[in-house]
Amino acid sequence: MPPLVTVIVTTKNEEKNIVDCYKAVHAQTIQRDELEIVLIDNNSSDRTVELSKPYVDEVYNVGPERSAQRNYGFEHAKADFVLYLDADMRLEPTAIEECISAVKDTPEIIGIYIPEKVVGTGFWIKVRNFERSFYDATCVDAARFIKKDIFLEIGGFDTSMSGPEDWDLDRRLLEKGKLALIKTHLNHDEGAFSFKTYFGKKKYYAKSFDAYAKKWNNDKTVRKQLGFYYRFIGVFIENSKWKKLFCHPFLTFGMYFLRFLVGVTFLKSKRKG
Repeated sequence: MPPLVTVIVTTKNEEKNIVDCYKAVHAQTIQRDELEIVLIDNNSSDRTVELSKPYVDEVYNVGPERSAQRNYGFEHAKADFVLYLDADMRLEPTAIEECISAVKDTPEIIGIYIPEKVVGTGFWIKVRNFERSFYDATCVDAARFIKKDIFLEIGGFDTSMSGPEDWDLDRRLLEKGKLALIKTHLNHDEGAFSFKTYFGKKKYYAKSFDAYAKKWNNDKTVRKQLGFYYRFIGVFIENSKWKKLFCHPFLTFGMYFLRFLVGVTFLKSKRKG
């Protein structure tokens, strides 16, 4: 019998995170033989691969970026559904079972959003978690549990992008079926917040924004994802979410401070481009 779900984990020098990621997958409420667990490493120079071997069914070495790694994982998955994770993510025990139930109950559902909680230490991690709580199942979220044949049919992740490739994939998935949100979450461990690391990633991802906007003719969804109004106001007030802003004023202030700095980073990258 083939597994129900293939879990692919993409890595590059993740020895500090990888074991906890696997332990959370092994602790899922579905049976171990219903899962295929696959490591897609990218030439790690630390002990990532060595530490992974007791926990996984397959190990592959693929590059150069996470999109290519994930595409390879989907292409070689034995299950009909694939869940992709980063090494610093830890699933709550019922997450995969809830994803399976959702797609079985509603055949039109071809992908699942899993709500994220940002965990780590310090005030800015609390701010990051507060911000992330507004994004679930919006146009700035990304499905992680996906029907394999649909993923392959639409060509997988666009490997020319690094950052908005998950938005691009979601849009093409929505042309084929529905995406749903489960209640069970995953923990995204960002450790101790670093402004340098955080804004370094934002700057790197911004390099692909122009290519993404051009691909989709800078349409309404692109303007929401990259525009001022939705990213600073709309996503935080829609569906009565604005109430949380008033309940948590310090986190709200911190969130808008970070959003402002992200905007400055984006504008600087545009000028240099």
